[in-house]
Amino acid sequence: MDAVYPRLLVTRFAECYGFYSAVLPPLTDAALVKGAPEGPYANWDVDDQAVLVLYDRSAMAATLGTADLPVRAAAQDSAMLVFRVDDVDKALALCLAHGGTLAVPATDRPEWGPGLRSAHLRDPDGHLIELQSY
Repeated sequence: MDAVYPRLLVTRFAECYGFYSAVLPPLTDAALVKGAPEGPYANWDVDDQAVLVLYDRSAMAATLGTADLPVRAAAQDSAMLVFRVDDVDKALALCLAHGGTLAVPATDRPEWGPGLRSAHLRDPDGHLIELQSY
């Protein structure tokens, strides 16, 4: 049983599906368990534990009865996915090649921890991702 796992509500489901299908297996060894590019749901697991779930934002709004409300305008980020990887530069190149958008290039961050290197990017729907190694 999955105690907690991230579920991203996305407006660009097919693009996000393509992005995570391309980057999750090499970054986390996650395998697609359920879903397809047309949505509205997809999930990837590692060892029978959910790593990430995508769900179409409009489908969730229909479930909640909030489809007539506006989507919140972007402001400061309120959440971020973090992937620990062996090579930040290689992982960043993979993500950018599959539709990610660079936020902050790969940078050594000794003030965050000994040997820590990180990069920040956004998935096709704008969710913030941190790649880190140390």
